[in-house]
Amino acid sequence: MHAMQYALTLPADYDMTVIRDRVARRGHLLDDWEGLGVKTYLIRERGVHGSPVNQYAPFYLWNTVAGMNSFLWGGGFQGIADDFGRPQVRQWTGLTYEEGVAAHSPARVAVLRRQPAADGVPLAEIAEEAVCETGRLAGEDGALLAAAAVDTSRWELVHFSLWEHATPKADGDAYEVLHMSAPGRDRLRT
Repeated sequence: MHAMQYALTLPADYDMTVIRDRVARRGHLLDDWEGLGVKTYLIRERGVHGSPVNQYAPFYLWNTVAGMNSFLWGGGFQGIADDFGRPQVRQWTGLTYEEGVAAHSPARVAVLRRQPAADGVPLAEIAEEAVCETGRLAGEDGALLAAAAVDTSRWELVHFSLWEHATPKADGDAYEVLHMSAPGRDRLRT
């Protein structure tokens, strides 16, 4: 599994219905993308759930590097680059994935938390803690899924979870889920 995200921070007075309309028109295009586990079309709106910004920030869980590369280099990502410029794309190597207790519910909220991997702690312990946290999140009421991944160039962990309700039991930045494409969700490895 590989995780990926790009974030487009938009002006404070940006009309977020532009993004909502874009996702409504185009979100289905990845509903059957080969190699994709899950793509969540995420937004944050300034002043909503404590967000300081307007942001469009899709988050991906890929089953294969080939699928991710096909998206980035084969045309899927080009629409973002054409319309908004070419944003920085963050990538993390997957550590763990768990289906949640509400796995078959519609996703309403995503929570993303980044944290540095603590210096002086054995890497196996850091990975074990990430696995435990993913299991804890997946077991919470209303959780659809939870995942953890690491960027070894920064030694940064990312915890990602999806929720069926607006009050998730997770710490981090909260995003509204506009659409979810999940053609290979059943193939994401736990």
